[in-house]
Amino acid sequence: MSVTAAKGFRAAGVSAGIKATRDFALVVNDGPGVAAAAVFTSNRFPAAPVQWSRHAVGDGALRAVALNSGGANACTGADGYADSVQTAEWVGAALGVPPGDVAVCSTGLIGVRLPMDAVRNGVALAAGALSAEGGTDAAEAIMTTDTVAKQAVAGPGEWVVGGMAKGAGMLAPALATMLVVVTTDAEVSAAVLDRALRKAASLTFDRTDSDGCMSTNDTVVVLANGASGIVPSEEDLTNALTECCGSLARQLIADAEGAAHDIQVVVTGALSEADALEVARSVARSNLFKCAIFGADPNWGRVLSAIGTTAAAFEPERVDVTFNGVTVFRQGGIGEDRGLVDLTGRDVVLEIDLHAGPAAATVLTNDLTYGYVKENAEYSS
Repeated sequence: MSVTAAKGFRAAGVSAGIKATRDFALVVNDGPGVAAAAVFTSNRFPAAPVQWSRHAVGDGALRAVALNSGGANACTGADGYADSVQTAEWVGAALGVPPGDVAVCSTGLIGVRLPMDAVRNGVALAAGALSAEGGTDAAEAIMTTDTVAKQAVAGPGEWVVGGMAKGAGMLAPALATMLVVVTTDAEVSAAVLDRALRKAASLTFDRTDSDGCMSTNDTVVVLANGASGIVPSEEDLTNALTECCGSLARQLIADAEGAAHDIQVVVTGALSEADALEVARSVARSNLFKCAIFGADPNWGRVLSAIGTTAAAFEPERVDVTFNGVTVFRQGGIGEDRGLVDLTGRDVVLEIDLHAGPAAATVLTNDLTYGYVKENAEYSS
């Protein structure tokens, strides 16, 4: 159940000395194919590793991904970018591959340069520890405020998709504070892989919203090597990627520190998908709504207030709101007794039917209302 579930991939997670625990990971594609695709944060202060990795994946090929926790290498200027390039060069030399085929990812404190002696040590240690069983160690090495490692596997079996992720806060659309590496032994071109990834990310990570904050380092990388010898349809590949990324997204939401409920905001009956997303995100980002759920109060008035701030097409007298199967607001009026709603469990499903059209969308959120609380975390990514 890891990033090495697919054939032809090795990984390692080691203690390089950047922080007190495991802090450096490598994921290596042993081929035969080297197709790759990636999506990145849309933040206008992209971290140095994001800038480098955009360049590295530009030709649709990667042989390795190097990741560190303990420092984001963000907002560090030309020197920070040089550090990301140096990391790729060290990894390339250790593996015997071009540095331009190495993506680099970092997570941790913004505005502080990485201790490059420790990074070089991490490269050497990780390169020596690579194994097909190293996926869990790698997933642990990229954790920051995470309390558990995030891993997932999907696919029909004859070919698979496996992945790892980190992230526990600053989760908002346009990715989240996440680093994700996904691998597959399916045989696909870089162009197909790119389309499949963008579709999968748009349905999962882009619809994950914990506290409305966007990171500088968000990166999702997919590597494909064709080691299974099987060429899936683009639809099947997209579905498997979406399943894997969806599992990782749900794990990110569940691990957000301070949250007591995991919430699906499901909007149906919208005139367009854009309308459905606007409504879902408006509710998902409402602190009043989050506070109500934290207090186990199905306060549908706060849901309506959030919906009413949007430009989505709907008639107020036709809207339904349902909490965990109980329709508390129906056709513009009071519905069933909200005392019938059980919010004692971890999972909450809020359904909003606009009765305006055929479109739908779902956003994952939780009742986290105050963001990071750990030391220095408000500056981390």
